[in-house]
Amino acid sequence: MRQSGVTSSVTPDTRGTARHVSLALFALATGGFAIGTTEFVSMGLLPQIADGVHVSIPTAGHVISAYALGVVVGAPVIAALGARTGRKRLLLGLVAVFVVGNVLSAVASSYEFLMAARFLSGLPHGAFFGIGAVVGASMVAPERRARAVSMTMVGLPIANIIGVPLTTLLGQRLGWQVPFLAVGALGLLTLVAVWFWVAPQPVGSDVNIRSELSALARPQVWMALLVGMVGFGGMFATYSYITPTMTELAGFSESAVTIVLAVYGVGMTVGTVVGGRLADRSLMGSVYGGLVAVAVVLGAFGWLAQTRTGALVAVFAMGCSASILVPALQTRLMDVAHEGQSLAASLNHSTLNIANALGAWLGGVVLAAGYGYEWPSRLGSALAVAGLLLALISGLIERRGTNQVLA
Repeated sequence: MRQSGVTSSVTPDTRGTARHVSLALFALATGGFAIGTTEFVSMGLLPQIADGVHVSIPTAGHVISAYALGVVVGAPVIAALGARTGRKRLLLGLVAVFVVGNVLSAVASSYEFLMAARFLSGLPHGAFFGIGAVVGASMVAPERRARAVSMTMVGLPIANIIGVPLTTLLGQRLGWQVPFLAVGALGLLTLVAVWFWVAPQPVGSDVNIRSELSALARPQVWMALLVGMVGFGGMFATYSYITPTMTELAGFSESAVTIVLAVYGVGMTVGTVVGGRLADRSLMGSVYGGLVAVAVVLGAFGWLAQTRTGALVAVFAMGCSASILVPALQTRLMDVAHEGQSLAASLNHSTLNIANALGAWLGGVVLAAGYGYEWPSRLGSALAVAGLLLALISGLIERRGTNQVLA
């Protein structure tokens, strides 16, 4: 039986007109676009970054890890410590930190300074998406919550289609610092949009650090987080090696991989939008269906990727099927967390970054064992099946009426 995840701390008068809701969701999506751009642009500019701060390319890759570490650390800490802060005010503060982090990244003259700046830039990531999802869900009727959540997140996949390619081109032509300045400017636009378009979101008198942390005592919260970590780990086991997979199996040139990544971004965008609609119809049904789709797509990925056409179909389907899960899992966490919905929703993005690291490591183990590039996706399919089993167990526990707080 589903519980509403917004009634504990949000009153009905926070819901606005359709126009106001659309503008607020657009403001949050703009922030997601900026975050998605800064998260992925470093990957395409590692040689330039390495030259700029006088380190090797493998060492420069640690700036990506520094950002991911910021996401993992920042999401739960900020959501818990900011429990008593009005959500609009907290969003504004997160965007301000994001702007500062990216501007500092642009002016960094040493590797150590850049590492610190990227860590700072990553701190607001998970909390922004988590709190933004709670805010978005609070502005609409209960039967449209997942759709609103998907709209707060749609900026991230769109960044993979537009923001990342454009800023990568800017970085290659004008210097690696320029993309971070551009992202800082996007952050300022987000700050203005949130200020004018997102209504104040006062928290209830019963919301505090303790109430947010109470989410961690609920088994269903941990089950949902595990489903995301294991299920998405399968996708990342494949996506982490997408460039050599496309060049070795499908025969694409390295320059053409940019097109492949754009196709993946389109699939992510479609999946995010469709996933919100499906989750509003059947929340757990969309979780089950999404994991089945991921398992099937990844199971067939190695075979499809033997041709260029098949590879493009497989990449689109991978992005679409995985992204269907995101709004469903985010909404699921808000439902089962009760008073701790901001923390739980933010933790979703921490676990997705853990899934990224887990998937990349497991895919590397498969390749290091001498298997070809068609095998990481097959491992990924098995991980998606494992995620599905966890989701089914979670659903069975819920049908028995148990989501008790651990003693």
